[in-house]
Amino acid sequence: MSSNLGSSWKLRRVKQVGWLVGILLLTPLVTSAPRFRLSGMSVQAQTSASAAEAELNRGLGFIQQGQVDPAISSFQQAIALDPAMAAAHYNLGLAMRQKGQLQESATFFWQAIQADPEFSLAYANLGAALLEGNNFDQAEDYLRRAIQLDPEMGMAYYNLGLVQKHQGALRSALSSFQQAISFSPNAPEPHYHSGLIYLQQDQSAEAIQAFRRAIAILEPYPQAHYQLGVALYDQGDAQAALEAYQEAIKIFPSYADAYYGAGLALAQLGQSDKAVEMFQGALNLYVAQRNSRWAANAQAQISRFQGGGEQ
Repeated sequence: MSSNLGSSWKLRRVKQVGWLVGILLLTPLVTSAPRFRLSGMSVQAQTSASAAEAELNRGLGFIQQGQVDPAISSFQQAIALDPAMAAAHYNLGLAMRQKGQLQESATFFWQAIQADPEFSLAYANLGAALLEGNNFDQAEDYLRRAIQLDPEMGMAYYNLGLVQKHQGALRSALSSFQQAISFSPNAPEPHYHSGLIYLQQDQSAEAIQAFRRAIAILEPYPQAHYQLGVALYDQGDAQAALEAYQEAIKIFPSYADAYYGAGLALAQLGQSDKAVEMFQGALNLYVAQRNSRWAANAQAQISRFQGGGEQ
C-alpha cells in the first residue's frame, strides 16, 4: 500500500476508551471531622457530634469494603446528626460520584465548602465534577481556588489542565500537566494528556516520550499504547507502531482503533494478508459498536487489498 493514505485513512488520535475516566483518581477520603469544634459545645451537642463521627467512620468502612449504598446511608446519617460536618458532605460527594451521579456529587462538595471554606480537596473535587459536566468556566474557578489553598495538589493541576485543553489553551494545559507531574509523580494521566497535545501539534518525538512515561507508570494502559503507536507510525516506524498497537489489543481486546492501526502498520510492512485480518477485526468491532463511519473505512481498506487495489 502507498504511504499516502489520504485524510480518510488517518488514525484517530484522541480516541478514548470509555472506562478510563478523565478525572485523576487521587481524591482521598477524609477520615475524621474537625475535633476543635467539640470544646465549645454543650454536652448534648458533643454527644451528637461524636455519634456523627461514628457514622462517618462507619461509612468509610463500607467504602473500603466496596459497599457504596450503605456508605451513603451512613454519611447521610452523619450529616443529619451534625450538618456542619464537612468530611461527611465531602465523602458523600465522592460516593455519589462513584455512582455516576455528578449533579448530586457537586452539590455535596459545595456543601462541604460551605461547612469549611478552607477545604481544598472539596474545591478540587467540585471542579472535577463540573469538568465532567462540561461546565468548564466554573470548574476552572474552583480548581484555581483549590490550588490557591494547596499549591502542591497535583490532582487540581491535572484537572485544570483538562479544562484548559478543552478550552483550546494548549500551552497553558501543558504547563498545568507539568505541575501535576511534579506534585503527583506516580500519576500516568498527565503524561498521557501531554502526549495527546503533542500529537495535536505534530510533535511526534515529544508525544512518544510522554506516552512511554505514562506506560512506565501504568503498563496496562491501552490508550497510551495505542497513542504511542500513532506517534511512532507518524515517524515512519511501522514495526514499533505495530508492537504498540498489539500491546493495546492484548490489554483491551475490544480496542477497534488498535486493530485498525495494526492493519495500517502491517500494510506498510508489506504483510497484506495479516493487514486484512486486522482490518477485518476492526470492522467487526466497529459494527458491534455501531460506529458506521469507521466500519466503512475498515471495509474500504479490506476492499483495497482483496480487489487488487493500490499496494
